[in-house]
Amino acid sequence: MARYLLFATELYALPVLRPLDAAIRASGGETAWFAPASFEHHLTAPERLLPDVAAVVEWQPAAVFAASNWVPQFFPGAKVQVFHGFSVDKRSPERGHFRIRGLFDLYCTQGPATTMPFEQLAREYGHFAVAETGWPKLDPLFAPDDGTAAALRPSDGRPVVLYAATFTETLSSARVLLDEIAAQVARGDRYWLLTLHPKIDPELVDAYRRLAGPNARFVEAESLVSALRAADVLVCDTSSVVSEFVVQRKPVVTFRNRAPKPHMIDIPDPSDLETALCSAFAPTDALRGELAAYADLIHPWRDGRSSERVLGATRDFVAGRFGELAPKPANVWRRLQMRSKLRKFGSASA
Repeated sequence: MARYLLFATELYALPVLRPLDAAIRASGGETAWFAPASFEHHLTAPERLLPDVAAVVEWQPAAVFAASNWVPQFFPGAKVQVFHGFSVDKRSPERGHFRIRGLFDLYCTQGPATTMPFEQLAREYGHFAVAETGWPKLDPLFAPDDGTAAALRPSDGRPVVLYAATFTETLSSARVLLDEIAAQVARGDRYWLLTLHPKIDPELVDAYRRLAGPNARFVEAESLVSALRAADVLVCDTSSVVSEFVVQRKPVVTFRNRAPKPHMIDIPDPSDLETALCSAFAPTDALRGELAAYADLIHPWRDGRSSERVLGATRDFVAGRFGELAPKPANVWRRLQMRSKLRKFGSASA
């Protein structure tokens, strides 16, 4: 029976890795998590948190799945990158989504938009393989609703807007849009679901939490997929949540997006929000076409089985079916950095 390790550094990894966890166990494999000690309060049976690095070594996973930019190179098993989000042009390619750190053996990409660049990088570097699998996080998005999405919609049938923001301060709309969103919530003609990245200023998060009431609800990061399903329209900025929403072919309003695209209704000023929302709730045929085309480019998989493809590609890699790869770089400095990061995991790194 093969063993696999799920490596997480932030709570937003939970909805990425949980579908993969379930797929592994359904196939007869065993799973364990390695994450900060605080994760223990968020995991439920049969999810298991390993207490320290020694336990990871003893576990001897065949592969380590990471929803983060890094993974300890000294952990046993193949290192598999499954990503914590989509590429949204926050940074230059060499510093952002396509940065190669020499830590991963296999990249499981989400769709053609990411597969082709990573395949080119694989030919250039030679020390990792690439497989297009789709993204595990979106499996629940395309599966029958278990009731959690329906529970987020108001019983009176009002249209639902989801608001989310990136944690990158220079790109985030959270501060600038707070007053306008508060006014929208107070009007009550639409129902709002509000969620913010866990790294955003806690005081700002509290300000949005206080908007919850008869016209709005605050949604925690681990329930984001249910919120994506429940909402009719998204309001966001330069965040990968935009892409997560668009794969459903639903309209999005973006605020000062760093690289606005034809499928977005991008606005420069908070006062433009109401007009943009009216357009989003009555999308033109041209906008619908742009949404569909972009969805197919970033994530054409709509069967809810991406986790199974990730597991299959990983098994093929472990079995040597991707061929011989060049050695990864020594990464001496990165190894030291990673050990320092692990010490901040609390009791999980004791």
